[in-house]
Amino acid sequence: MVPLEAFLPDTNPTGMGWLSALLAALPIVAMLVTLGALRWKAHLAGAFSWVVAFVVAIAAFRMPALMAVSTSVEGFLYGLFPIVWILLTAIWMYDITVVSGRFDDLKRTFFLLSDDPRVLALLIAFCFGGLLESLAGFGAPVAITAAMLVAIGFSPLRSAMTALLANTVPVAFGAVGLPVIMAAKVGEFDNVLPISTISGRITAILCLVVPFLLLAVIDGKQGIKEVWPFGLVVATSFGVTKWIVSSTPLYNLTEAVAAVVSVAVAIAFLRFWKPTGGAAAIDRVARPIDPRIESHLPAPAPTDPDAPALTRNRILMALVPYALVIVVFSIAAIPQVKAALAGTDLKLHWPLLDEMLNTAGAPAAHQTYTFAWASTPGILLALVAILTGLIYRMGWKRIFKVLVDNMVKLRFTALTIGSVVALAYVMGDSGQTMALGLFIASSGALYPFFAPVLGWIGTYVTGSDTSANILFSGLQSGVGHQIGGDGAHLDVLQMRTLLVGGGGIGGVVGKMISPQSLSVASTAIGLPGSESAILRRMIPWSLVLLVLLCLLSGLMSTPALSWLIP
Repeated sequence: MVPLEAFLPDTNPTGMGWLSALLAALPIVAMLVTLGALRWKAHLAGAFSWVVAFVVAIAAFRMPALMAVSTSVEGFLYGLFPIVWILLTAIWMYDITVVSGRFDDLKRTFFLLSDDPRVLALLIAFCFGGLLESLAGFGAPVAITAAMLVAIGFSPLRSAMTALLANTVPVAFGAVGLPVIMAAKVGEFDNVLPISTISGRITAILCLVVPFLLLAVIDGKQGIKEVWPFGLVVATSFGVTKWIVSSTPLYNLTEAVAAVVSVAVAIAFLRFWKPTGGAAAIDRVARPIDPRIESHLPAPAPTDPDAPALTRNRILMALVPYALVIVVFSIAAIPQVKAALAGTDLKLHWPLLDEMLNTAGAPAAHQTYTFAWASTPGILLALVAILTGLIYRMGWKRIFKVLVDNMVKLRFTALTIGSVVALAYVMGDSGQTMALGLFIASSGALYPFFAPVLGWIGTYVTGSDTSANILFSGLQSGVGHQIGGDGAHLDVLQMRTLLVGGGGIGGVVGKMISPQSLSVASTAIGLPGSESAILRRMIPWSLVLLVLLCLLSGLMSTPALSWLIP
């Protein structure tokens, strides 16, 4: 083993905070320019941006080259497993339903609820997607709901945009509440409830906005005009449930409960209210957004007029995989089962990182690589895929052929995600990410207006709100100590709660433009390589929601909205 000197990241290597932050931002700028402006393929943009991060880490932040290489390799491996593995198994499960011929029944089942595609999009992407985020997370909701929208007649890019935008509100409580749990832990709170409560209240307010933005993405002004009552019902039922459940000991099931309640309320509402213009909307939502990208794709197969009658048994069989998802993940969320699965994790010492410290001077977390082969959603989704195939009597050979076919389709997506996670690792371990955070945190009393920006940046870089909270919640809490209390409207505890919670919520609107999420969405819609097209269309929505969150966070530090803080 090559001996290395201890490396303590310097968050201000230039001696000028603004310049250090500018250098640290170069990999992010590189990704945005190459992917968004220059329209590079995502795997090339990801690789180039990693090179930029690597050079900045060595040249500006003085990270030993061997450490930078080693942490990059570890990050790339983490990108492949569990992240790509989760994406692969989610698409595998979905394709099992397609290959078996059962998805046509599911499509017809959806249309029993409503013949309006805009209504179905809210139910699938917002409500069902929220349930999937609560149970699985890690990109699975985007992969599954985007593919489902394509299958019911939406154009591919519209499907991706809808799935990504819908996957904002639930992210704060994704994977059974993991983001808020880690935010509270890293922020040094004795109890999760203050963070879960404020996160629930802020995202409940977002719930009143996102469904209407979804209608705008789906069908423009016409969609809002004709379907706003349904959007309001979904938004209100989801938001009110989040507000209530997030402040109880069941906070980790906030999204699951909200999703179930909103679906029940929505279905009940549809018995008394019917939208207008649904038939015309079917044609509009199917129109390509970018014909240059979407024109070569075959149109979704129309429903077979000679298909067997949709009996109760056929409906139940069509719902099998999604019922299995709910059952399997609910069982896995039981504390004893969760602990047993986590007990199978293999912790491996990672080479060349023995002397790598974090910004606090403690051994860096990446000194150890955790191979969580059984405790990640991927193994559970794989189990669901296999069980679904067996229930559909496909046979083992046919089931695994679907898996192999998807592995081939995902090869470039895997390169993209691997390189992006490698970038996140080298940026974090070299001090680049924290340099950005400290610069933003230097805004003093005005900082509550900027707290969500840290979460937004962290989630964009890492692809995970949980990871962003791990990166920045300690910093957010520290700033709360500094600016809360004397002379401020909020006391120290209230300010810490606001900044840690607000920072985590900023991450939920950064996730929709994260390169990881873009790769997941582009693969799910059958257009790998379309990440740049999706990014250009999603950035405005992400920025609009970020500005809203910044205003909300800032006003909560004043008498105007401080009553929202628990």
